Amino acid sequence: MNDTKLDISTYAAQLNKARKEKNKSFRQGENSPLVAAEKASFDSLKYYPASLEFVINATVARNETPDTVTMQMSDNRTEKYLNWGKANFTIDKAAQQLTIYLKATGTDSTLFIPFTDLTNGRETYGGGRYLDAPIPKLNVGEIKLDFNAAYNPFCAYNNEYSCPVPPTDNRLKIGIPAGEKSYHD
Repeated sequence: MNDTKLDISTYAAQLNKARKEKNKSFRQGENSPLVAAEKASFDSLKYYPASLEFVINATVARNETPDTVTMQMSDNRTEKYLNWGKANFTIDKAAQQLTIYLKATGTDSTLFIPFTDLTNGRETYGGGRYLDAPIPKLNVGEIKLDFNAAYNPFCAYNNEYSCPVPPTDNRLKIGIPAGEKSYHD
C-alpha cells in the first residue's frame, strides 16, 4: 500500500488545505453544524499538528457476509450498519484493532470507523471521533488509517444532531494525539 513514501511537508500542506476548506464550510456552509450566532464568530477548529506516525497501513479482515448491527446513537435511537470487518495495526509496538462499518443503506462510498481513545474528554471530544477510509478492492488486504483526519461528530458542535456512539470494541486503550481536537474547552 505504500506506493510512495510520504513527505511530511507535502502531506502537511495537503492536510492543512483540507482543514481550511472544512473551516470555511463550518463558517459559510449550509450544512454547517454551527448555529448562526456561532458561525458569525467562528474562526477555526483546533487540530493536532500533522504527524506521519499516525498514517497507518492496517491489515484488514473483511467479513465475507457482513452482519447488520444496530449502532447506538447519541439521542438513544439506533441506526443500522454493516459490520464490514476489522482493521489490525500497531501503534507504539502495541497491537490495536478497530471494527470497520458501512452504512446499511448502501449509500456511503467510504468505510466508517468510530473510535475512542485516551485523549477523549481531555484534549478531544468526550464522545469519541470518527475516521473514514476508502473501500479497498476485493483482493487488497490493507487499508490506510489516517488518524490526522480523525474528526468530531456533528453532535460535538450542536446538541440537535444525533451521532453514532463508538461501540465498546472500538475503545482504544492508548491515546491518539492526531486529528481534530475538542471544539468546546
